[in-house]
Amino acid sequence: MKLEAERPEWLHGLNDVGRELLASSAAIVPMDGEALLAEARRNTGLDDFGGDEFLEPMRILLDSLEGEARLTLMGRILARSDVLNLLENRLQIEDAFVRQPKIAEGRIDGPIFIVGLPRSGTSILHELLAQDPAHRVPLSWEARFPCPPPETASYDTDPRIERADRIFRFWNELVPAYRTMHEMGGRIPCECIWLTAHSFISEEFVGRQQVPSYAAWLADADLSPAYAYHRRMLQLLQWRHPAERWMLKAPSHMAALDPLLAEYPDARIIMTHRDPLKTMGSTASILSALSWMRSDEADIELIKLGFGGEGMAHRLAQAIAVRDRSDVDEGRFFDVRYADLLENPIESIAGAYAHFGLELRDDVAARMRAYLRAKPQGKHGTHHYAFEDLGLDVVRERARFTDYQQRFGVPSEVR
Repeated sequence: MKLEAERPEWLHGLNDVGRELLASSAAIVPMDGEALLAEARRNTGLDDFGGDEFLEPMRILLDSLEGEARLTLMGRILARSDVLNLLENRLQIEDAFVRQPKIAEGRIDGPIFIVGLPRSGTSILHELLAQDPAHRVPLSWEARFPCPPPETASYDTDPRIERADRIFRFWNELVPAYRTMHEMGGRIPCECIWLTAHSFISEEFVGRQQVPSYAAWLADADLSPAYAYHRRMLQLLQWRHPAERWMLKAPSHMAALDPLLAEYPDARIIMTHRDPLKTMGSTASILSALSWMRSDEADIELIKLGFGGEGMAHRLAQAIAVRDRSDVDEGRFFDVRYADLLENPIESIAGAYAHFGLELRDDVAARMRAYLRAKPQGKHGTHHYAFEDLGLDVVRERARFTDYQQRFGVPSEVR
């Protein structure tokens, strides 16, 4: 997965300067936690972060960024900007709850979560379901800049949309191939990891850069605070722009169904299914591109630790173990095969509606079809990837998933 040619010349030059001034780069773009907290306070004029449970995971993340991520000068700028954005958001979110205590009374009834392996159709399913006006999805602009809380009257014209668009255009400039892998934009629905990132307990950080110590800590962490803050974010976002139900999505929920269901006991789950070998190649490709935005060393071996065969099998095993427990109602789950979603998307979605006792109106189905026509596969170019790029044995990896594929009728795409 060679991405060297995908960098613009100016970025090569900037990072070359950063390498020449390695010690200075750390001084110019510091990752010091206390300095970041102080800067967030100065920038907002606020001082209440809403508790201190986020401090330990933030420290572990910053240590991993500093000691392991091998960030370029641009990578340091982006990573520090991310952390500062989250800290400033926390301050503003807590201030909003203090000013408007009724925000905390907002109910989150019967949310629907889309889960599945990465690159298994979760994004396009989320975008299609977002065409239903009854569904409230978190859009990228409001997750990045949630305060002041969005309002219905200006929801489609808020200047923060263009602000977010500029960020995503910049990502595509840093690695042009990324645009063919995953469309980003202020108005595109985002994953829940953008919301849980505010707790600093989130796979969002693992996806954007190589932070193995943080990833190891996250694997054993108590995720309850992340889902508690997730609810807080939803309450804030719906305060002045409500809808009938939340429609949410993240592959990372696969390994976190216990804390998810503890926080949202009436949640319903749509689980997508695709050949894991196919998703492994695609996931490694996109994570390599994200790493390449911030580092000169997109370590495919490190990516394979979390998103190769063993990592994918572990995610599936965790989700299936929850589903198979006697105290979990299997009726709260609905399965969608990627192959069916591609061949008959509206029929697949209609099945989910019927399963959960919802009405798929004709005008909503028409909106979904129109969305698909406007967004064909490959709209922004072809995403080139292959299982073979991972250097794994197809027979061995296929054996890991035989039971899973048989149980859910998942066809093999890699031979």
